[in-house]
Amino acid sequence: MKVPIWVLLICGVFVAGVVCGFDIQTVNIWPMPESVSNGTKTLYLGSDFGLDSSGSKFGDDYGTLKNGFLRMLDVVRLDHVIDGNLSRFDASAVLKGINVVIHSPSEELQYGVDESYALTIPDPGNSAYARIEANTVYGALHGLQTFSQLCYFNFNTKVVEVGQAPWTITDRPRFPYRGLLIDTSRHYLPLPVIKSVIDSMAYSKLNVLHWHIVDTQSFPLEIPSFPRLWNGAYSTSERYTVDDAKEIVDYAQSRGINVLAELDVPGHAASWGYGYPALWPSGNCTQPLDVSNEFTFKLIDGILSDFSKIFKFKFVHLGGDEVDTSCWQTTPHVRKWLQIHNMDGSEAYQYFVLRAQKIALSHGYEIVNWEETFINVKDKLSPKTVVHNWLVTGIAAEAVAAGFRTILSNQDKWYLDHLDATWDGFYTNEPLLYITDPKQQALVLGGEVCMWGERIDASDIQQTIWPRAAAAAERLWTPYDKLAQDPSEVTSRLAHFRCLLNQRGIAAAPLAGFGRAAPDDPGSCYRQ
Repeated sequence: MKVPIWVLLICGVFVAGVVCGFDIQTVNIWPMPESVSNGTKTLYLGSDFGLDSSGSKFGDDYGTLKNGFLRMLDVVRLDHVIDGNLSRFDASAVLKGINVVIHSPSEELQYGVDESYALTIPDPGNSAYARIEANTVYGALHGLQTFSQLCYFNFNTKVVEVGQAPWTITDRPRFPYRGLLIDTSRHYLPLPVIKSVIDSMAYSKLNVLHWHIVDTQSFPLEIPSFPRLWNGAYSTSERYTVDDAKEIVDYAQSRGINVLAELDVPGHAASWGYGYPALWPSGNCTQPLDVSNEFTFKLIDGILSDFSKIFKFKFVHLGGDEVDTSCWQTTPHVRKWLQIHNMDGSEAYQYFVLRAQKIALSHGYEIVNWEETFINVKDKLSPKTVVHNWLVTGIAAEAVAAGFRTILSNQDKWYLDHLDATWDGFYTNEPLLYITDPKQQALVLGGEVCMWGERIDASDIQQTIWPRAAAAAERLWTPYDKLAQDPSEVTSRLAHFRCLLNQRGIAAAPLAGFGRAAPDDPGSCYRQ
């Protein structure tokens, strides 16, 4: 029997009659932890496998740990009937539960929170239990995610097993910012779809949902201070109430994920004017927002005031990309304002960006802006600015050299809507490229993959995101010296993770081919 080489690479098995799936001789954890050691024994989850928090300082008043544990059990059991006879196994091989010890009583989730954990299976001090030790509950949640990937349902014994024990894992993220952008302006995404995306982010240890809420095409979010803004929604059923937005924030936080809200100004804002036409320079020239109208800035202030009651992340994204100022220069009343203030279009753009920044700062936010603000405004930007590099190679290096923090999302590698961008390019994209000074490297917060919404909606978002986003997730989590220099070395492990996502109800596409590709032929998930 001849087996195609790409099947061998994905399966990681170089024998005739390839059988893929859970291989107890392979460490199938994604993303790869900082340190892993394992053995050759098999352990079994007891029928009453439970959570023990003895020794923990974390009170779990809101059920964050308990609910994380229950979610872990759900994705491990995968709706199978677990009715195997555990009495056939040595009692010392049956795990009664997992002891989770958290050193901090705080449940605050914010940028830079400690996400480290240590996982031992079994606990050397109590072999009837596995053990997770973490400084915060969010590190413990990551530990539970890793534990879930070590478990598998044995169809012969009908019990959940942990192979390759004993396990000793210590782990922490390489970068504190590991993001995924979703775009609800180009296509509306129902709440259950957004929640599904958040769940899938947690599986791969991504920790920032960048919510590009509004854009030229639609304004779906309720803004109490200016209630006609969501007149710009596609329809009255394609909207998010304030409570909806709070629900998304709470749902994400319970999984260790911050929500970065974006209000893209002054461009990409034509939809605002359906509720408030005064924001348009004219009826024929609807963006950028009217820089000459004081109402524009009053409205931005109101939006960010409302944001501050919903979005608790320390950062807000103010956009600033792709602004064509010709509308200002050709509209009579705006042109007159420019002349009075002795400004050209570029200077008016700077004025707008800096004024919007001051408003955000007044509401307690630090600011993320797309790279155009750095290119055009430079050292006039607030020192609390994070430069979001998406277009020009090397801007991140220039930004940190100028003392600014930065996030990488270069479109040629980490834009998920670019279907010709394959997973191996996502894997090899390095945020510290051209940045060698350790002090400047420390200014790189991390990176973000971007799921722009022009050609995706609820029907195909997940298979467009995954598994390519997972490749970037390992780049952002795993220590540099543990990353594969050749992506083919991780093909088998990523294929296993992709199939794990499918088993958990996440429609991750095959590795082979471009983004969102369908399987070519009948066959095992692990061969695609």
